[in-house]
Amino acid sequence: MTGYQEIITDPSYRGQIVTMTYPLQGNYGINAADAESASPHVRGFVIGELCEIPSSWRSEQSLSEYFAEHKIIGIEDIDTRALTKHLRSQGAMRAVISTELSAEEAIQAAKDSPSMVGMDYVEEVSTPEDYHWDGESRLWTIPSVTTNQETNYIDLPEAKYRIVAYDFGVKYNILRSLRQSGFEVEVVNSRTPASDVLAKNPDGIFLSNGPGDPAALTYIHDEVKQLIGRKPIFGICLGHQILTHCFGGKTFKLKFGHRGGNHPVKDLRTGQIAITAQNHGFATDDDSLPDYTEVTHINLNDQTVEGVRSTKDPVFSVQHHPEAAPGPNDAKNFFGEFADLIEASK
Repeated sequence: MTGYQEIITDPSYRGQIVTMTYPLQGNYGINAADAESASPHVRGFVIGELCEIPSSWRSEQSLSEYFAEHKIIGIEDIDTRALTKHLRSQGAMRAVISTELSAEEAIQAAKDSPSMVGMDYVEEVSTPEDYHWDGESRLWTIPSVTTNQETNYIDLPEAKYRIVAYDFGVKYNILRSLRQSGFEVEVVNSRTPASDVLAKNPDGIFLSNGPGDPAALTYIHDEVKQLIGRKPIFGICLGHQILTHCFGGKTFKLKFGHRGGNHPVKDLRTGQIAITAQNHGFATDDDSLPDYTEVTHINLNDQTVEGVRSTKDPVFSVQHHPEAAPGPNDAKNFFGEFADLIEASK
């Protein structure tokens, strides 16, 4: 419904056309600080109405200017609620947006386009070169006159733990959240061998979100398997699904995926329910998981797996996005749990 810039720049949407259910989009423009990666990743954008004149003091350009700059096609004046209902009944579908093809040609082009099943988009979005995260990570807050606050930022804690983060399409706000939780983060390419990661002797290893079919990433499974039991590991979204395969489990394609910022997730250990942000088209088959794993969280809408941990190694993962930008933030505690897991493993 909201957060269009974060969605457009989220690498997990690579290769997909996205439709927004809230009718007006572009009303607060585009600004570099809210980007979730260095460039947009959606292939197309479907909305009800485009706001050509954004109204925000933070805006640096309009949504249409941003799309023109990056040569991304969009379409407006669509009944997005009707389209959403159609996708919910028929499932996620292949599609085409075109100014050149006839209706019949567009339908055929959509039918001829590749399926998401078996698709590896990680190769397209992973960092070509390793780097240390030093982006702006301070928490922004509203200045308070009563406390004589002089800045809009809260100072960061000391970087207590060194971790290596595999970039399968990592969002900037995950890296920000890790730094806010006391981690020094080195980001590495998706094809980095396990031996190279272990040679860095990190305190822990993080597996990021990303696009495509997790079952197609066998070359990643092979490396991550070698890391389990060697270092504490935390995975989010695609990282969670990769761990599923490393445990010997399976994933399957959901009918229309989980998208948006209002998904209820239950912690089976405590009974607590969190409202979460989600963006994934595949899920873990809980019946395929081995006995030494425990399902810790489930989605209350369809009972699918939302969290898993190993009972013999310091490894856990969640399907949803605890770093959600623009929110909600109910599940942000998982970054603290990762720090606790590392501390307990020392």
